Amino acid sequence: MSSSAPNDARPEGTTHFGFRDVPTAEKAGLVREVFSSVAGKYDLMNDLMSLGVHRVWKRYFVATSGVAKGDRVLDLAGGTGDIAALLHERVGEAGEVVGGDINAAMLGVGRDRMTDRGLVRGLRWVQLNAEMLPFPDASFDLVTIAFGLRNVTDKAKALREMHRVLKLGGRALVLEFSEVKPEWFKPVYDFHSFKVLPRLGKLFANDAASYQYLAESIRKHPPQDELKAMMAEAGFERCDYRNLSAGICAIHSGYRV
Repeated sequence: MSSSAPNDARPEGTTHFGFRDVPTAEKAGLVREVFSSVAGKYDLMNDLMSLGVHRVWKRYFVATSGVAKGDRVLDLAGGTGDIAALLHERVGEAGEVVGGDINAAMLGVGRDRMTDRGLVRGLRWVQLNAEMLPFPDASFDLVTIAFGLRNVTDKAKALREMHRVLKLGGRALVLEFSEVKPEWFKPVYDFHSFKVLPRLGKLFANDAASYQYLAESIRKHPPQDELKAMMAEAGFERCDYRNLSAGICAIHSGYRV
């Protein structure tokens, strides 16, 4: 299996769901089913998939976000709450973190986990679609989305919405799996993605199909320079990205000015 995405030519009115073409209107529901299936084991599987490195990526993501005390932050695809918890530490009691996710099961896991840790004040949870954010213009100092943009049906629309709800001078940050750069590493990465991950999914979550989809969705996600261009097209300025772990993932950044 090549690490490059298959040909993107597809029938009108369809979009990709992994390597399959599906009616555009059905993708959100299919993604919702995947994450409803994996919600209870999501963080365990992330540890298994990345050997725990995803925790380092996320801490670095928040540590370099520029978020400050008193800021209001929107964390999209907030899922199990790990990014929200890290942001909450930094905005303090005067700030607020809104965790948003399209999937009720994932949102419930995150909300319950934070409540169990005593993290209630300054945290809010909203079920939402990233393509139609239920917030006024210029509502947030920072908008983050970690490992979620690749699952959005209309990524360009979601990026425009992220831009819209940012205050002037606000920043958007996207942490997402991306295109591995060293040629020698690509076959190793492909073997891990398409041979190891589905087996881990079957063994630990009794769900090989969802992890097959997750591996395929990474290959269909726009690579670094393409996503940078999409952010600029959505209205962001000073767009840039930083590769992590040889490009396994990347942090993209843009400002509303």
